[in-house]
Amino acid sequence: MLCGGKKSYFAAAVCIITLTSMVTLSYLRLQRLSHLPKIIQEGSRCRGKITNSTITALKDNRTFIISPYFDDRESKVTRVIGIVHHDDVKQLYCSFCCQPDRKIYVSKAKIDVHSDRFGFPYGAADIICVEPENCDPTHVSIHQSPRGNIDQLPRFEIKNRKAETFSVDFTVCISAMFGNYNNILQFIQSMEMYKILGVQKVVIYKNNCSHLMEKVLRFYMEEGTVEIIPWPINSHLKVSSKWHFMQDGTHIGYYGQITALNDCIYRNMQRSRFVVLSDADEIILPLKHPDWKTMMSSLQEQNPGAGVFLFENHIFPETVSTRTFNISSWNTVPGVNILQHVHREPDRKDVINPKKMIIDPRKVIQTSVHSVLRAYGNSVNVPIDVALIYHCRVPLQGNLPRESLIRDTTLWRYNSSLIMNVNKVLYQTLL
Repeated sequence: MLCGGKKSYFAAAVCIITLTSMVTLSYLRLQRLSHLPKIIQEGSRCRGKITNSTITALKDNRTFIISPYFDDRESKVTRVIGIVHHDDVKQLYCSFCCQPDRKIYVSKAKIDVHSDRFGFPYGAADIICVEPENCDPTHVSIHQSPRGNIDQLPRFEIKNRKAETFSVDFTVCISAMFGNYNNILQFIQSMEMYKILGVQKVVIYKNNCSHLMEKVLRFYMEEGTVEIIPWPINSHLKVSSKWHFMQDGTHIGYYGQITALNDCIYRNMQRSRFVVLSDADEIILPLKHPDWKTMMSSLQEQNPGAGVFLFENHIFPETVSTRTFNISSWNTVPGVNILQHVHREPDRKDVINPKKMIIDPRKVIQTSVHSVLRAYGNSVNVPIDVALIYHCRVPLQGNLPRESLIRDTTLWRYNSSLIMNVNKVLYQTLL
């Protein structure tokens, strides 16, 4: 009887497992089928108004579209970078208009809210829709219903549709410029250091800045170095200047920085070999190499298959300065002279230094600020004897005496070129 009982239990267990597997597979199949494109109209025209706004609110005012991108790394999908209310937005649809057969297809979207929301009700999201077969749609509309009036919906151009050859090696993404930004001298120094290190393009998500800063940005735009992405996020949401939620009624942290960084990665995926995610007061300084190109060649050779390289952030307090490189003509320019700040704070016990990144954009799916959330391949922590982030700002350890700081003059290796280039910019911008 006992043996028979054991056999019965075993048979029942096998039966339950089999039925569970069948139900799960059926559910997954139905889920996959529910996301496949379906024809809802034939013989129609794509009449929706094409929008070129950086941030577009949908009618629900809970969903904000930044830009759609073609992504065929796993399957043929349109990946829309957006901002959504993490709890209120449960269902969205993509409407594709296929020419020349004039058929409109609708796909149910997968809404993937990024995990690094830091408590805010709104967060960066990927709105992912499977594209129709035998169709390479150029535009897409997003709606809460599969039967929305497509003529009334805004249409967004799907970027990255055509393969391109790399036009630059390094693009720096800066997000977001806000708070009437006016640190003119340090900004110019950072820009010129970027160029010395091998950067050809700097993309800035600009919320606002001072009139004087506008003048500097115009110079770099005309030069071809800077691309400005308007970032009027506070026209749509209550923004916080903090990275974590403070229970203060704000909607999203740090002016939507994470959304902007993700958009910048996809925006430059096909035109830049590497993308650098950092702030305007941060410079990745190589210690063993003269520039970023030779540094990254070495790092890639040592770490085949890696697509994310993380560099430690080190604070050089702007409150501690030297008399060296006190250049009188710079004293009338607002901002910090980084050449005078060559003392860095020591590591703190039990505190991990935050990191910023140089990435291969084609290997990243989602990013946060200090690490990637999803990527193909490995992430590599770059040792401090190879490179570190020079970050000149207000101190984090303000009570430390000067003798407890570490004198680090790595930046001075570039002083001759940096001074000459900064003087040229100041002369040409009449600052």
